[in-house]
Amino acid sequence: MEKKKKKIKPSTILIYVFFIFMMVIYLAPVVWIAMTSLKTRAEIYKNPFAAPTVFHWENYKVAWEAGKLGIAMLNSLFVCVVTLVLTMLLGSMAAFAIGRMRWKLANAAMVYILIGMMIPVHCVLIPLFVRFANIGLSNNLWGLILPYLTFSLPTSVYIMTGFFRSIPNELLESACIDGCSIYKIFFQIALPLSRTGLFVTGLMTFIANWNELLLALVFISDGNKKTLPVALTKFVTPYQTNYDKMFPAIMIAIIPTIVVYTLFSNQIVDGLTTGAVKG
Repeated sequence: MEKKKKKIKPSTILIYVFFIFMMVIYLAPVVWIAMTSLKTRAEIYKNPFAAPTVFHWENYKVAWEAGKLGIAMLNSLFVCVVTLVLTMLLGSMAAFAIGRMRWKLANAAMVYILIGMMIPVHCVLIPLFVRFANIGLSNNLWGLILPYLTFSLPTSVYIMTGFFRSIPNELLESACIDGCSIYKIFFQIALPLSRTGLFVTGLMTFIANWNELLLALVFISDGNKKTLPVALTKFVTPYQTNYDKMFPAIMIAIIPTIVVYTLFSNQIVDGLTTGAVKG
């Protein structure tokens, strides 16, 4: 007997059309920036949406040297990696204490931490600048790491608390019966089981701090300590914008975030798939 052909449901077609539409929306700006980065200034002004007639790869070299993007990228990498490590470590510790340990002020501590999500950075910009200037942290990369860490912790604690609360009580109780200390339970049991949450918080923290501009623009004035988003502002002046240099610099700035997102997204999917199957 011939196998019956499966009919494609209209809802399935609509879903695929929707995803293709969303993919085009997200990829079109990146493709346009990539094409524009290989054009001369005259070509950009003449027809900004046309494909380049000749690929001017030297634009990347000029932008790299003019904007000092090498030093700026190292500064951004240092700030983001240190903030990422501290956020994941301190945030997971606080989340474990709130989500799994029994103490009276656990809920109050959670509320206090979540208040940090409601405070916009603009409200604390001037007080932070004055305070850091008095203690010698202005024009210092550690003066960026501290506020980055402060604004990243509430989200990290909120997400990780949910993951820690999903761990079965029997598993932690068995570890206690076997003589595991609270530190051993945290590092050897709770963290490995909550690795999906670590990937989520790590991805969000890295991308948010890599693209942050306001704090870095206010706190850092030394050209050798500026981060990558601040370095991109060099190509915009009050009288003109160097598009032939700015677009290659933008591509250089977004490539690391695309790579990091791709790596972390694969890990997140694997973690969700593993967690969805119960043995």
